[in-house]
Amino acid sequence: MPRQGQSVETCILAEWHKNKGDMVTKGEIILSYETDKAAFELESPASGTILDIFYQNGDEVRVLSNIAVIGQPGDSVDEYKPDAIPLNNDVHGKETEPAPHGKSTDGKGIEEEIIPFVARTGEIKISPRAMKLAGKLNVPIHMVKGTGPGGRIIEKDIEIASASLRTTPLASEIIEKEGKTIGTLPTGPGGLFRTTDLKSKTDDKGTGYTTNKISNVRRIIAEKMHQSLNHSAQLTHHISADVRKILTYRNTFKTEQYQSKGDNITINDMVCYAVIKALKNKPEINSHFLGDSIKTFHKVHLGIAVDTERGLMVPALINADDLSLPALSTALKSLAEQCRKGNIDPELLLSTSASFTVTNLGIYGIEMFTPVLNLPQSGILGINTIIYRPADQGNGEIGFIPMIGLSLTYDHRAIDGAPASVFLKEVKQQIEDFEINF
Repeated sequence: MPRQGQSVETCILAEWHKNKGDMVTKGEIILSYETDKAAFELESPASGTILDIFYQNGDEVRVLSNIAVIGQPGDSVDEYKPDAIPLNNDVHGKETEPAPHGKSTDGKGIEEEIIPFVARTGEIKISPRAMKLAGKLNVPIHMVKGTGPGGRIIEKDIEIASASLRTTPLASEIIEKEGKTIGTLPTGPGGLFRTTDLKSKTDDKGTGYTTNKISNVRRIIAEKMHQSLNHSAQLTHHISADVRKILTYRNTFKTEQYQSKGDNITINDMVCYAVIKALKNKPEINSHFLGDSIKTFHKVHLGIAVDTERGLMVPALINADDLSLPALSTALKSLAEQCRKGNIDPELLLSTSASFTVTNLGIYGIEMFTPVLNLPQSGILGINTIIYRPADQGNGEIGFIPMIGLSLTYDHRAIDGAPASVFLKEVKQQIEDFEINF
């Protein structure tokens, strides 16, 4: 199992694309795996036959552990077998016997015992502390998605579910015994789902909808978005900037002269270049809010939101303020491509790696939106689409000029409205006064 960054200790084996006994060639994709930050694909390091597979889909595996053997038929594989079982105690789909209360299999104390909870809806694996919290908050565990090893429900899962799945004790009992599920809106006191709010479960077939299990990356994104909105004071300001100069440069970069040099500099590249200049001039928002302190960066480590098939990724471009516009354009495209291919360094995906983030929805025609902070960063700038708007062009003449929308979300705990507005105005000015020496 490859090591994806120094902070990654385990990976989840998402899907084997080959089976035991299959022939593989060097460089062929043989499996997909995920960290708690991103999803990746593993290429076969050699050509040969897959002689044995030690871990199965869904197993959590320590990095640098042997996960399979590739060789020639008849070769021995015993010496390559890992000593440890998967971290989710699930080997080839067989559940191991749970340890006695408060003890591990070696007799040492453990922080939290994992036990299976048997209900009418099937076996549910849940920790005792999660079970206790679920009872306290009236959360039906049969409807909670476990994110612990092997799909176990842990305390964090109950805490997240309590925001939307709290039921009365009677409703929880009916859910378990009759297989019902909650409806759209709770009508009970304090946001509790009552018995009248329940509905019968139906199969996906013929109902006009499908239910799909979310990926590990999607779960991580959901948790981060929820955490960001719950643990910060977010406020968004909107402004528009005249992009006539940038569009002129864009037309220049589209000419044969620049295309032949490979300088495919986009509007997004130029806006990012302007944002970097604004951050250097107004560094207060180029910071992390750490609760009792604020870390303000002297360099700009620009986070750039990238949409991939696996979900949203936000890699950081370290020391972006050291780059020329062509170099910045190349670096941004390289980061995006690494994210889409699944070979981005996970360390660059840490929210602490970037000092400020830019996200662009303008290509989708979005005129205004509210970006969500990538904590602990103090700010994130959303780039919107270009719209032609009437404006005074001088001498009493009104004409339509291209304006790009900018949406700045900032953490009001770290920065007040006035300096945030000053920064946004600086970004607008950098765009409108955009200059580059050829």
